[in-house]
Amino acid sequence: MTLEQFTNDEEQVARRYEYGDKLVLVVDFGAAIADSAVDVVDETVIAVLDGTQYEIELPDGADDAHTFIKNGVLTIEVEGDR
Repeated sequence: MTLEQFTNDEEQVARRYEYGDKLVLVVDFGAAIADSAVDVVDETVIAVLDGTQYEIELPDGADDAHTFIKNGVLTIEVEGDR
């Protein structure tokens, strides 16, 4: 699902920031998340938080994506033509 669909369906707080040629997407799952992992497979970010899997599609034209999660906040940094 897209970030917009994800935040509407899951009621998560999310923000989108653009810095020149970089796009940063941030989703706050809450600090109570004890166990988490995140990875990028093809054009999809897969985050597993306390046993629940979430999938977020990268924007069209994303060439390179870096992801990390800390204190329940998922950050996705995307470079390329969007």
